[in-house]
Amino acid sequence: MNPPTDDVLILGGGAIGLATALALLESGRGVRLLEAATVGGATSHGNCGTITPSHAPPLAAPGVPLRALRWMFTPDAPLYLKPRFDPALWLWLARFTARCNTRAWMVSAAARAALLDDSRARLVDWIGRYGLDCEFGETGLDYVFRDRRNFEYYATECAPLNAMGIATEVIDGAQYLRQEPSLREGVVGAVRFPDDAHLRPDRYVAELARVVRERGGVIEEGCRVESIQPDADGVRVRIAGREGGRGERRGRDAVVAMAAWTPEFIRPLGLRLPIQPGKGYSITYPRPALAPRRPIVLKDRSVCVTAWGSGFRLGSTMEFSGHDDTLNELRLSALERAAREYLREPPDTASVQEKWYGWRPMTWDDLPALGRSPKHPHVWLAAGHGMLGISMSPASGQLMADLMTGRAPVIDPTPYRVERFQ
Repeated sequence: MNPPTDDVLILGGGAIGLATALALLESGRGVRLLEAATVGGATSHGNCGTITPSHAPPLAAPGVPLRALRWMFTPDAPLYLKPRFDPALWLWLARFTARCNTRAWMVSAAARAALLDDSRARLVDWIGRYGLDCEFGETGLDYVFRDRRNFEYYATECAPLNAMGIATEVIDGAQYLRQEPSLREGVVGAVRFPDDAHLRPDRYVAELARVVRERGGVIEEGCRVESIQPDADGVRVRIAGREGGRGERRGRDAVVAMAAWTPEFIRPLGLRLPIQPGKGYSITYPRPALAPRRPIVLKDRSVCVTAWGSGFRLGSTMEFSGHDDTLNELRLSALERAAREYLREPPDTASVQEKWYGWRPMTWDDLPALGRSPKHPHVWLAAGHGMLGISMSPASGQLMADLMTGRAPVIDPTPYRVERFQ
């Protein structure tokens, strides 16, 4: 017998898939979400949970290629390219390098800002409306410096950021240390982004899953989707369950929100999505007695520090090593070394709760792919959010729901169209 047909199948249970599911439910569509493991257990799980309108400027910026070359053979550098023969990676890097100019930087920054700003406002609405218990705080975020030249460089960047609508405050080192007693002497200055916020990402995705279920959405965990077959009336997806059994689900539409696994999954459909998995790391500890009052980025070391009531996390780094599933202790050690350099009370290495890595889905233009497949009218894509999946999730989910229901979207969808990669 043919299985019943669902309205919309969401393939992937991270922040983007869950936010899309919630926005679709609120728009009147039915949703069944299929997740290979547990919701929020992959890329959305172990990041530092910063909500960052300040991160509208893309990674592809003038000067980045030379910096990356200098770091290429330094395994614990903030940005690391593992030397290997990988034509897809080198093509991606060539396209990325071509974007490292002022004009392309401005184009990507404007499109990223549209998603980030909408998400920042929409997140507050969702937290209030749905009662999301995720340790949300609107304290801002600080870049902190011990290297004076680096501080002065970023201080000069504040004027163009302010012109883009990104509020900044430049604070000298002595004043900052009076405000933030958790840091050691030697800080020469800080740049504050007062409009940024933070939350605990694992709790955020768990709360999204709760609300999706309460509003009638179905979530199937341990349900690995093996393939998708579009037809004239909708889609069929082939699944494998935890017990090894196989089955099928049918939907009128499907949204592929599988983060860094999306390109391989959609390739049989004749679709190309140039995503490279940018591997990030984090370490989670109990909260120390003396913790920073807001999230901080130790900018000279590119390490993020976030303290919640329930814990404390060091995170960051960007490693292009493919789908390498090893936990690189050298890169984890770089996080702890930075904490010892900056913090009066660095976390106790004996109290580690979790060491984690995850693959960020990086596109060469630093923008996600959001919208309908140009080849299959019932297949939709929502992937490629890079380091900003949590930050962009409410706006991305709402934009997908607007496009799928024919409603005029609040955000211009043009910069995120899938067609730009075909």
